[in-house]
Amino acid sequence: MSSSKAVVGVPADRRIVGIHPFHMVGEKYLRAIIDGANALPLVVPVLADDIEIDAVLSQVDGIFFTGSPSDIEPHRYDGEPSAPETLHDAHRDELTLPMARRALERGVPVLAVCRGFQELNVALGGSLHQKVHEVPGYHMHKENPDDDIEVQYGPSHEVNLVAGGLLHAMAGAESVMVNSLHGQGVARLADSVTVEAVADDGLVEAFRVDDTQGFNLALQWHPEWRVTENEFSMAIFKAFGDACVQRAAKRKV
Repeated sequence: MSSSKAVVGVPADRRIVGIHPFHMVGEKYLRAIIDGANALPLVVPVLADDIEIDAVLSQVDGIFFTGSPSDIEPHRYDGEPSAPETLHDAHRDELTLPMARRALERGVPVLAVCRGFQELNVALGGSLHQKVHEVPGYHMHKENPDDDIEVQYGPSHEVNLVAGGLLHAMAGAESVMVNSLHGQGVARLADSVTVEAVADDGLVEAFRVDDTQGFNLALQWHPEWRVTENEFSMAIFKAFGDACVQRAAKRKV
C-alpha cells in the first residue's frame, strides 16, 4: 500500500443490519484519525479465521481500537455470565484481543478508547466490572440515552492525571473534564501497565503498557468526539499520529 500519509488500521464492529452482517466503524473514529492524527484510516474486517494479524500489522503504521455499543464477552476474562440482552461481538473479540497483544509485541503504535481501552486490559490479563454503577463506591459512568447527543458527549466528570505521566504533560494540568459513555470499567488492572488517569471516584480511566517499543495509550473516555474542537484531544491524536509517521518512515525503508 502506497500513501503519503501514515496508515492506521481500525478493526471494525460486526453488526447485523437487516438480515446481513456488516463490518463497520463509526465515522467519528475515522474523522479523528484523518483530522486529529493526520493519517489514513484503514478499516480491518473482524474475520479472525481469514485475517492474518501479522500481515495486517506489516501493512499499517498504527492500530486504533475504537469504542463500540458491544461489550467484551465475559468468558474472555473469567467473568460472570452477562445480563440478558447484552450486546456482544464475538467476532471482534476474536480478532482484537490477539491483535492488541501482537501489536504491542511488535512495537506498532496503539491508541485505544472506550471498548478498545477495555480490550487492552483484557488482552493483557485484566478483568472488567460489567456494570460499574452497581459496584459500591463508583458512580454512574454511562450516558443517559434520552439526552441529546451534545449532552451525552459533553463534559461529565473530572479525571485526575498522574503527575509525570504522558497525559499530564499533554494537558499541562493536574486534571481535566471528560465525557463518560461506558457501562463497564476496569475491575482488575492488567499487570505491567502504568496508570495515567483516574476518575473522581477512583476508577482507572487511562493507562500505558510498560516495556513496549512503540507508542501506546488507552483511554476510557471518547477523545475522538469533535476532536478538532478540544485542544487536549488533539494533543492525544497528534502524539499517536506522530508515532505512526515515525513507524511509517522505518517500515518503508
